[in-house]
Parts: sequence; C-alpha cells; structure tokens
Amino acid sequence: MPRLTKSPDSKTTESLTGQLLIAMPGMEDPRFQRTVIYVCAHNEDGAMGLVVNRLFGSITFEDLLEQLEMDIPQPTQNLPVHYGGPVESGRGFVLHSTDYVRDGTLVVDDEVALTATIDILRAISEDRGPRRNLLLLGYAGWGPGQLDAEFQANGWLNVPCDEQLLFDTDLEAKWERAIGKLGVSVSMLSGEAGHA
Repeated sequence: MPRLTKSPDSKTTESLTGQLLIAMPGMEDPRFQRTVIYVCAHNEDGAMGLVVNRLFGSITFEDLLEQLEMDIPQPTQNLPVHYGGPVESGRGFVLHSTDYVRDGTLVVDDEVALTATIDILRAISEDRGPRRNLLLLGYAGWGPGQLDAEFQANGWLNVPCDEQLLFDTDLEAKWERAIGKLGVSVSMLSGEAGHA
C-alpha cells in the first residue's frame, strides 16, 4: 500500500491517485467528517478527489436530467446523487468501472474511470452505461502540498481502493469498512498526531 513519505526536499514521493482517503475520527472540518474520498489525481500541482459515502440531498437522477434539459422519457435507472465535495457543487461527475471509456473519460487505474460529460448520463439512463457507477455533484480539491500537509497533521489515512467498497450502496458502513481494511477498529484511532 502506498504510504505518504517525504523526500529530503519535502515533496511527496508517492502519489495517492487511485487510493481511498479516510478521514480520521478527529477531523474538525464538518464537510469531511467520517468521509471516504476516492483520489482521482494527486501530483505536485495538488489533488482532486470525490467523497463516495454521502448523498447530495434531496435531488434525484430524474431531477438532474430535467435540470440539464435532457429529453429522456423514463430513465431505466434512478441513481442516487452523491455529494462529491464542497468545490463546484453544480458540476457533475460519474465515477465508474472501466467497461465504459469514451472521449473525455479519465482512466484512473485498471478498475476505475471518471467521466464528466452529459453523454454518460444519457448512456446510464438508457442502460448503455458502465456496469458500476456513482453520480456525484462537486469535488474535493487541494492545492500544491495541501493534502500532504493534512496527512502530516494526522487528518487522513489511506488504503488501496477496491471496486466492491467504492461502489457499495451501504454508505453508512463505508467509512468503518475502509478503516477495517487497515486491520484496525475505529476505537484504536486517535485524532492526535503520533497516537494512531
């Protein structure tokens, strides 16, 4: 499992792209308390990820299609709309399995891709989309070195992603299940540096 390590010049030597971030129990930012975030990109320019264990609110897939003025009489699926993060909450993303790759799709790794086009919404609504998917509004973003600093301050843990956990519909259990992948229980974790 990639761990965040520092080189002598204090830059991150390992990318967290494709990993799951798990908010530590002591996370003070209410937007991220008990969140699990899939990291879509992490490099010297910063990081971008999507919260995968919270719903956006009362908006439905049909509402979203209507707001986008997509003329689809009756979608075959009624996807939940997830809260991807606090940045650009009007911007939509679909995190999905790699059996659907089109122009504009970012393939993150062998199992997971990200598409932010209207075409994927049409494909999903007509049952031609990816086998597994999460529809999200907004994202989490970090500037250069910001995520690294939050790791150093004991704000996050990371674990390898697995498709089953990522796309599981039991959002309430996802945070504890992600921590369980580390082989520890929530009660063993502390929000104070050096005590995890």
